[in-house]
Amino acid sequence: MTSFTNEEEEAVGLTNMVPQLVEDVMIKRGANYSKKESWASFACKDGNLITGQNPASSEAVAELLLKAFN
Repeated sequence: MTSFTNEEEEAVGLTNMVPQLVEDVMIKRGANYSKKESWASFACKDGNLITGQNPASSEAVAELLLKAFN
């Protein structure tokens, strides 16, 4: 799973174009939503769930996936 933060969506002017902001939906559904500053690389693993904050996080997500497969 990966998603842009609300701040990142706002920075590119998409908050009014997308039907729902992923950050809001995840928090509303009880997720422990973690993030760093906008556009930073950030990935985390919780059990079998591996998440990344934005495209800058792809390398960090890939590293966590490789560790999970080993």
